[in-house]
Amino acid sequence: MARPSPARPLARVVFDSAIGIGIRPQISDIPARNGMPQQPPETRPAGHSDSAVRDQEERLRAILETAVESIITIDERGTIESFNRASEKTFGYQAAEVIGKNVNMLMSTPHREQHDGYLDNYKRTGQARIIGIERETQARKKDGTLFPIDLSVSEVKLSDRRLFTGFIRDITERKRLEKEILEISEREQRRIGQDLHDGLCQHLAGIEMLSQVLAQKLAPKSKDASARATDIAKAVREAIGQTRLLARGLSPVTLESEGLMSALVELAVNTGKMFGVHCHFDCPEMVKFDDHASATHLFRIAQEAVSNAIKHGKAKNISLHLRDDGSHLRLRVVDDGIGFPENFSTASGMGLRIMQSRINMVGGTLTIERQPAGGTAVIFATPKNR
Repeated sequence: MARPSPARPLARVVFDSAIGIGIRPQISDIPARNGMPQQPPETRPAGHSDSAVRDQEERLRAILETAVESIITIDERGTIESFNRASEKTFGYQAAEVIGKNVNMLMSTPHREQHDGYLDNYKRTGQARIIGIERETQARKKDGTLFPIDLSVSEVKLSDRRLFTGFIRDITERKRLEKEILEISEREQRRIGQDLHDGLCQHLAGIEMLSQVLAQKLAPKSKDASARATDIAKAVREAIGQTRLLARGLSPVTLESEGLMSALVELAVNTGKMFGVHCHFDCPEMVKFDDHASATHLFRIAQEAVSNAIKHGKAKNISLHLRDDGSHLRLRVVDDGIGFPENFSTASGMGLRIMQSRINMVGGTLTIERQPAGGTAVIFATPKNR
């Protein structure tokens, strides 16, 4: 991520299920169509014969056609100029069906309707939104099926015009595995939480009772020994409380029985008790969210954001703000910690990658901002109806 200049103190990282994030160097692409644009004669190096140029074009075309990734080139108007064999396999179209048509036919809403505007804005301002960025988004097959893809776009400037090349990878299987891993992780967390609550807590409760009985038996013989046994019982009672808090974090029963709002209230209370920080939950109006799977993902993201604020941000004050704007559910986690470093990497940290995976699962967006007065704000939103 670029280092923010002094005149612009805020920094932002955005994870979007439609836009995504992850910057990589631009790839030198091969501007080609099934019928590649020929190199203008005036740009050919001196001494290059027509046969040499044709040979070079054939080589480039062969590379394009045998590439494993889908490669699509478009002009400045968004018109498809090339569509390689991998693209035919990925999208279900033959090249002849799409060449000469607008590339938005391969996109999902809302990018389908907005793509021409993206191109016009880039030509007018020179501000690239997706060029040079690898992102996760959705594409549309010939039969109308939407599927997840990795997309990177690069630009080629010719003597008289520009071409844009898209490199596309179908990540349906990867997303399925990610979902399966998260579901397995969720089940394991619940199992461990239940084992802590039903197993370890019960054993500790038994030890507490034995310590209390021992204190009573020792009282007539030695008040000092009795007091020590009482202290042991008190320490075990505190351990039971801590274990129950851990169990609730791993298996949030409140989330199932009372919903996301109550679970976040409990998260704030338990965070204050466990870590000795001030954690506040704010939600001025009742928020109902019936999608339990999505609510679980949002709760886990909030947990991770709070944990990061304490462990890495060294925060003393944390606030959670839940809002329902009608179409989206929005949760903002703000802390007064040290913020994320200027050399912050989107690839660093397993927790951050899991947060991104979870927000992708619910079709939402995740934004991380450095606050002007210090600290970090983690904002995530998910559509209520998917």
